Amino acid sequence: MGHRASPRPGWRSLLSHLAVINIYLPALAQAYAQLSDAALRNVPNGAEALNPHTGSLLSPILVPRVPGTPGSFAVQRHIADFFARELPLWRLEWQNSTSRTPATGTTDVTFSNLIFTRDPPWTKGNGDVGRLALVAHYDSLYKPEGFIGATDSAAPCAILMQVARGIDATLTKKWEAMAESDDAGLGLEDDEKGVQILFLDGEEAWVTWSDTDSLYGARSLAEKWEAEMYPAQSTYESPLSAINLFVLLDLLGHVDPHVPSYFPTTHWAYQGMAKIETRMRNLGLLATQPQNPFLPESDKAAERFRRGGYIADDHVPFMARGVPILHVIPTPFPPTWHTMDDDADHLDSASIGDWAKIVTAFAAEWLELDGFMAQAVHEGERQAIRDRTEL
Repeated sequence: MGHRASPRPGWRSLLSHLAVINIYLPALAQAYAQLSDAALRNVPNGAEALNPHTGSLLSPILVPRVPGTPGSFAVQRHIADFFARELPLWRLEWQNSTSRTPATGTTDVTFSNLIFTRDPPWTKGNGDVGRLALVAHYDSLYKPEGFIGATDSAAPCAILMQVARGIDATLTKKWEAMAESDDAGLGLEDDEKGVQILFLDGEEAWVTWSDTDSLYGARSLAEKWEAEMYPAQSTYESPLSAINLFVLLDLLGHVDPHVPSYFPTTHWAYQGMAKIETRMRNLGLLATQPQNPFLPESDKAAERFRRGGYIADDHVPFMARGVPILHVIPTPFPPTWHTMDDDADHLDSASIGDWAKIVTAFAAEWLELDGFMAQAVHEGERQAIRDRTEL
């Protein structure tokens, strides 16, 4: 993660477009129902796969990942191979761009975004699907040489891979049940909900954070999706407008994070995630025992939101074009931020696992998977009773 500040001057003219968010956010606030306790208990753990030293998801990402280098290519393959092998129903789209940087002079650097999408199968990816976008950047700093970027943002990338695995089978069950009952494609509120996971490249500045030396992949993708029009009569005009909520994870994986609510327009979504954390803690489902919740600002009053009081990150080009943003990034930053100590040894495994469970539950709630996740719990309980009876 690069420079941390309120918006840079070059973005302010674009940020005038934020007013359009207020048109549809009240309706989105009612778009999903709370998960039951039974469903929360069935959110997968993923702790073994998220172990910084041995985990199959996280440990391969803990290498220098400067765009255009072998480390970056290796991480791209790791992410793509994981989805191809374990989650083949997710559609992969590569979005590539090139740019010169202050550090590379006249040499063009390639930036590659990986976009994984699951839409209801009857929609065939058309312009009628509104999506939850879960986002992290996978690149690391150019300098200092050898910088790992464990919280910034290897751990968030692994968390999103675990989230995809955590909702995949249940999402399939839901859509199969809808198809069998002839409810698919009838225009019901939750028929046309999809989910995207974006692994963005080139978030970090190469020399000094500026409008042109940062967010290379995010700027390219936002521009492309804004210009890419869906057919006439579609519910959404473009892939950009089809993003109902853009949830960006960054700087996660350190002990006792404090994540504020940054935007009044998406405070309802922050409250939804914070409530999940509280309920999971009350049910004894989380491994950490922090002095304060990860997400402590559910009761934040409207007057406490500062105009322009946010952190510049990959969401900015999307927010400037009217996309609603939930930014999950701690303030203050981890003490290892942009130091060589941001490595596997300084990650907190329990915190990473808890974030994976919280975000998985948030996505499951958004996609209305409650009955299917709870059903899996009941099936497991019945099998346990059968096993005890046979002993």
